[in-house]
Amino acid sequence: MGEFVIKLPDVGEGVAEAELVEWHVKVGDLVREDMILAAVMTDKATVEIPSPVDGEILWLGGEIGQVIAIGSPIIRLKVEGEGHAIAPEPAKLAKAEEPKAQPVKEAAPEAKVEKPASKPAPIAQASKPLSAPLAIGAPRAEGDKPLASPAVRQRARDAGVDLRQVTGTGPAGRISHEDLDTFFARGSQKPVVSGLTPDISVKEIKVVGLRRKIAEKMAIAKSHIPHITYVEEIDVTSLEELRALLNGKKRGDQPKLTLLPFLMRAMVKAIAEQPQLNALYDDDANVIHQHGGVHIGIAAQTPSGLVVPVVKHAEARDLWGCAAEVNLLADAAKTGTATREQLTGSTITITSLGSMGGIVTTPVINYPEVAIIGVNKMMTRPMWDGAAFIPRKMMNLSSSFDHRVIDGWDAAVFIQRIKTLLETPALIFVEG
Repeated sequence: MGEFVIKLPDVGEGVAEAELVEWHVKVGDLVREDMILAAVMTDKATVEIPSPVDGEILWLGGEIGQVIAIGSPIIRLKVEGEGHAIAPEPAKLAKAEEPKAQPVKEAAPEAKVEKPASKPAPIAQASKPLSAPLAIGAPRAEGDKPLASPAVRQRARDAGVDLRQVTGTGPAGRISHEDLDTFFARGSQKPVVSGLTPDISVKEIKVVGLRRKIAEKMAIAKSHIPHITYVEEIDVTSLEELRALLNGKKRGDQPKLTLLPFLMRAMVKAIAEQPQLNALYDDDANVIHQHGGVHIGIAAQTPSGLVVPVVKHAEARDLWGCAAEVNLLADAAKTGTATREQLTGSTITITSLGSMGGIVTTPVINYPEVAIIGVNKMMTRPMWDGAAFIPRKMMNLSSSFDHRVIDGWDAAVFIQRIKTLLETPALIFVEG
């Protein structure tokens, strides 16, 4: 018998460390090759660490929320034969049916950390035999931790469901979102408590993973950037008529148009006249990096929190090209499969809460950018045309600017230009 040391693998180009967000095993567990042992996060993407061998867990080298350097030992296993150290290939980012870009708010209670031995040494005693892999569809034994992705675990916690009661149909009994759907369809819901009773519980939730990254970035943005927010009302009646017309005549291979591609094209034209809005401010060096390429971040809400996938070179995409890229990035963000490249490099950002957008918002700038455009809810309202009140589709833009770089006048000129383009959408297609 011997010891096998698993080191944290290289999980991305240029990444020197990763945050441990979940243990899937505990000391004493028997594991099979390719079984998922842990999940780590870097740059808003969660990567699973599989086991390269069969063995028994002897030691876990980190606590949930701890940042670990690439190449550091994270797991020791008792294995047959001679042991050695290896950095396994990390599992691929989540498939579409199992989101992975999600933080784990609580550590599994079994995932305790034991101090490592000073030096790995062969173990003489025989290990207990490895149990056979759990048959597909079989319920898990009492005390056996169910296999599931961080997203599935979070969904189960939110619904008050004990995953040990859910039958997994994946490899080794792994539980998927479809298995949860089946469980809910059978009516196996958390019982409703009747009567009114005081709740004196206090739940401690460790801020880790994506939520911690969001918190850090928002704190930097608000502490470093003096925001000025400018709100303007936009009549989008004509734009909505044009959008409906184009969607009615689109080819089968073309995506359905939403408001966003029109706004993106309007921003590109407005930025051509005011390039200082398409910039990043290095406040340490007191240097403004003004970009020629317009890389528009699209703030997207996912089950785990806010991510900002980026439409690169919007200036080189037409209306349909913008729409197709937005759809691709939105799907990647929701399923947690967005790559590091897709989540970085924005020079200006759009944020929208869709139908819940409210009347006015005060968007926080996506640091170190200097501007963010906020889309509010579209509503039909009576508007006076000089002779009578007529129904018009109205929408507010609530936009914030870095007042160290952008003066109030420049912000107003920028938004007024976008307003003109959206209210007369034919101008969006006029070159020059």
